[in-house]
Amino acid sequence: MSDKHFETEAIRTQLERSQFQEHTTPMYVTSSFVFEDAEDMRASFSEEKERNIYSRFSNPNTTEFVEKVVQMEGAEDGYAFATGMAAIYSTFAALLSSGDHIVSARSVFGSTHTLFTKYFPKWNITTSYFDINNPAEIESLITPSTKILYAESPTNPSVDIIDLELLGNIAKRHNILLIIDNCFATPYIQQPIKFGADLVVHSATKLMDGQGRVLGGVVVGKSELVREIYLFSRNTGPALAPFNAWILSKSLETLAVRVDKHCDNALKIAEALEQNKDISKVKYPFLKSHPQYKIAKKQMKLGGNIIAIEVKGGIEAGRKFLNAIKMCSLSANLGDTRTIVTHPASTTHSKLSEEERLAAGITPGLVRISVGLEHADDVLQDILQALNN
Repeated sequence: MSDKHFETEAIRTQLERSQFQEHTTPMYVTSSFVFEDAEDMRASFSEEKERNIYSRFSNPNTTEFVEKVVQMEGAEDGYAFATGMAAIYSTFAALLSSGDHIVSARSVFGSTHTLFTKYFPKWNITTSYFDINNPAEIESLITPSTKILYAESPTNPSVDIIDLELLGNIAKRHNILLIIDNCFATPYIQQPIKFGADLVVHSATKLMDGQGRVLGGVVVGKSELVREIYLFSRNTGPALAPFNAWILSKSLETLAVRVDKHCDNALKIAEALEQNKDISKVKYPFLKSHPQYKIAKKQMKLGGNIIAIEVKGGIEAGRKFLNAIKMCSLSANLGDTRTIVTHPASTTHSKLSEEERLAAGITPGLVRISVGLEHADDVLQDILQALNN
């Protein structure tokens, strides 16, 4: 481990300079790489040499991005993907076989839920869900065929928190893999590997990019597991594009300063919204009213940039609120410089049944606010006028 601080490593970790002595890493926008001779080509493909062959396998820009995330998370190795969902799918597909079983928190991203319930069963891979507010039931769901324990923390979209140390201990006790989606927190706020995670996945599209420009995903963790994921992915082709990798690596240089401001804004807005008569509930990890506040304070440096509010009046009130928004953006993304408001019940999670949404903590009036980098007072004013409209 480096003795330098997070911010310094994010900026100073970069590829070796070329003969041109550039100050910032150039873009290696190329699909393939050339060989010196036939022997060089043979040795490269047999992996006797560690070098770039084809950008579906590796690329200098992708390597730099992955190295930064590996350092930030305290991991051994990693691999980058075209999207966050490509990272999640490829991780599970590479490590599971027919007959295997997943134990997952019920509160997961809608597309992850779809993988678990619609596509993995085609390959005889089953999933059992536990209530994130009742972690005591986890061990009762583990069977001899269970291979993976999976969770998001904080969860999307209801920002629930689960004790990562507890999950790590359970996974170790039962000799199963622990995989954590750390997208909402980022490695600046939380490092799940410290608590026993074997692998950590991210949608780099969100706070890692931070400006809504490119798609990306990454998984980091134990070398032997990443190796299996890499071998699967180099054959199936979900690789991150070099241009996107360059953007994401540059974005990581400002991750700490951006996330500090995101979190400062979010806490101010969450505290103000707690007093509003048109909201029945405000959930933010660093509010003392959050059900898992003590756990959040134990494992998170800051509270993140996502606030979940329950607008009184159900699904129609939620839609009315969105229609009254003037400055904030209506988008399915999050982690942007611009504040984004989303009504999950009618958008991102609309394809789930009402029973499935409620089981995942997605109530009819739930609104997810991804707090941006505007002045907090301006964001709050827009939210309040929409509530009063």
